[in-house]
Amino acid sequence: MNDPFRHLQRLERELGDITLQLTQGHFNLYGAADRWRPAINAWRCIDRFVVCVDLAGVEKVAIQVLAEPHRLIIRGTRPPPEPACDQHQPVQVLAMEIDYGPFERVLDLPAAVDPESVHAEHREGLLWVYLPLRPHS
Repeated sequence: MNDPFRHLQRLERELGDITLQLTQGHFNLYGAADRWRPAINAWRCIDRFVVCVDLAGVEKVAIQVLAEPHRLIIRGTRPPPEPACDQHQPVQVLAMEIDYGPFERVLDLPAAVDPESVHAEHREGLLWVYLPLRPHS
């Protein structure tokens, strides 16, 4: 007779084996990049480019904005987000999806901007960069 739960029991054993492997803490990094790239939104307005960079958890002093006539470079470092535990026991990692460490984002611009007039605002975890277009010469 064919047991309908046999397949589920095998699947449960396999998931248990996977869980055991993950909780033993034998993690390997395979070709991890030395820098991560924050997400951006970018717009071209009539007189400027506007770039919004997702930098949650990054202090303003840890951000460097460099503007060139046809390029915007944003660099910095985000510390690892870690919980404040009340106990002195090891913490089990259940998920690690938030990038941390050094970051860099380079955006090539399709038109020349005036690097001296660029300004940025850091608010609510977002960096807003305003890049006025260079007047036609």
